[in-house]
Amino acid sequence: MKTKLTELLDIKYPLLQGAMAWVSEANLASAVSNAGGAGIIATGGRSAEWTRDEIRRAKTLTDKPFGVNVVLMAPNRDEIVSVICEEKVAFVTLGAGNPLVYFDPLHAAGIKVIPVVPSVKLAKRVEAAGADAIVIEGMEAGGHIGTLSTMALLTNVIPEVSLPVVAAGGIVDGRGMAAALLMGADGVQMGSRFMIAAECGLHPKATARIIQAVDTDSVATGFSRGHAVRGLKNEFTAKFMALETSGAPQKELDSLATGTSRLAMVEGDVENGLVQVGQSLTPLREVKPVRDIVETVMAEAVQVLSRAPELLR
Repeated sequence: MKTKLTELLDIKYPLLQGAMAWVSEANLASAVSNAGGAGIIATGGRSAEWTRDEIRRAKTLTDKPFGVNVVLMAPNRDEIVSVICEEKVAFVTLGAGNPLVYFDPLHAAGIKVIPVVPSVKLAKRVEAAGADAIVIEGMEAGGHIGTLSTMALLTNVIPEVSLPVVAAGGIVDGRGMAAALLMGADGVQMGSRFMIAAECGLHPKATARIIQAVDTDSVATGFSRGHAVRGLKNEFTAKFMALETSGAPQKELDSLATGTSRLAMVEGDVENGLVQVGQSLTPLREVKPVRDIVETVMAEAVQVLSRAPELLR
């Protein structure tokens, strides 16, 4: 399958693996790249030294393109970007802040720049500044989210830009990929689907909670305060949302939420931590190797796309 994204990154399939804090490491990223997509190492909560080690480890596990994600609200973002420039990965995705100041150093190092944007305004801004592609991520995604759905972003953004567009948020199978491609996207990014991959380092208790989840188990904490984070319902989300709706100070909410991602994803406390997974939960029922996931997604997408002309009869 050829799209502007596959040509830009020199990959077989128009499929990026989302950057999931604490679990998107070299092992998972390299497996996705080896399967024909493009894996991404997540640096959220990590040090510059860890980032360098994971990039180097990924290079021993794959000779295919892979990327690194930079969380722009991280206090050590400059150090991490410097390491990425020195190690020269294929591309970088950037979100949760202003990416423009990093375009020049990344491009000077020969690295493609792919910001994550939540609106038409920002999509146009990063395109004008020289972004190589963009990810538009809807509020169906796990983790930090915006206010627009994936469908709305596809509808609003794609006609307004000419650079490659990657759709994300709630896409976990080939049907979702086909829908995004038919809407005009050049590829998709999937995070939640790879959380229960065999190569993912997610804690087994968190994996089991995702597999057991039903479609209504997804909640977004902090939405009324403009800092929404999506994950699975549990004791933590119930406590947080009760405080949120009662008007508790933001400082109290921030203190309660700090460290909850690592608590669930790494330590396995799925009641007091937050399993940051997206809304499309019911297809996530089985742990499989990354290659099987990628091949299944692509086969489903091709099957759905091949049936599209029948709608015109």
